[in-house]
Amino acid sequence: MIKKTFLGLLALSLFAVSCSNDDDNNASTNSELTLNLQGLETLGSDYVYEGWIIVNGQPVSTGTFTSVTFPQTFPVDTEQLESATTFVLSIEPAVDPDPAPAATKLLAGDFSGNVANVNSDNIVVGSGSAVSSLGASIGKYILATPTDMDDTNESSGVWFLDNTNAPNLTAGLSLPTLSDGWKYEGWVVFDGTPISTGTFTSAEAADDNATTSTFKGDAGNGPGYPGEDYLQNAPAGLTFPTDLKGRTVVISVEPYPDNSSAPFTLKPLAHMVPANAMDHTVIDMGDGPVETLMGSVTRN
Repeated sequence: MIKKTFLGLLALSLFAVSCSNDDDNNASTNSELTLNLQGLETLGSDYVYEGWIIVNGQPVSTGTFTSVTFPQTFPVDTEQLESATTFVLSIEPAVDPDPAPAATKLLAGDFSGNVANVNSDNIVVGSGSAVSSLGASIGKYILATPTDMDDTNESSGVWFLDNTNAPNLTAGLSLPTLSDGWKYEGWVVFDGTPISTGTFTSAEAADDNATTSTFKGDAGNGPGYPGEDYLQNAPAGLTFPTDLKGRTVVISVEPYPDNSSAPFTLKPLAHMVPANAMDHTVIDMGDGPVETLMGSVTRN
């Protein structure tokens, strides 16, 4: 009886050791993925950044973050990380029922060895766009207020069009076609307060709020290009009509859906309206303060 008991205990012991070895063999091991990104801004409480590696053509999350202080390091399954071909950074809802990446992908880059150099042009600019980078954007605008019948307030509106060959009008903006999840937005900065001219995806059509703007006049919706008349219903602290001379005009790239009512960090075009600017005369924009975002991603 004692012998049988001993043999039984020995068998249980060997079984436990065997199970332990199997667990050790099956347990996944992690390696480190380090992000060193420049120019990101905080997204507010409703959105987070999420990293993704592309493994065998499929996205695998590397984790979410809200801090924009870098470098940051994340544990990632070693086998998946070694097999990854690309890194992508997206903007996601903080409460996200969808496990797949959102359309708002901000940075991307392929791994070369253990490093992926990522930038926004690789993913924000649509594939096949005739303009290949936000840094190649060109902008023109005029001062005019076509949505009312008063010709004494023409410096209170900005329209992104070229009227050099008037009455024939052409688009004033030459911009990359954006990927899904992004839109352009025009702005005028009034004493540090940016006021939108509206969002748009095509420089050759009216912006999204052309018919619903509360700022425009009562005599129409404008000339069919992005822009805005600041004629009525001014926000608190401002007075409309106004004079846009000395104000800064900006074109930004915005997430869609948007994380904030303020301009996003990508601003490919900007220009301060000259003090001697003439209305109904084409004015050239200049480079904006942030044309691209970039960084590096390293797997260890």
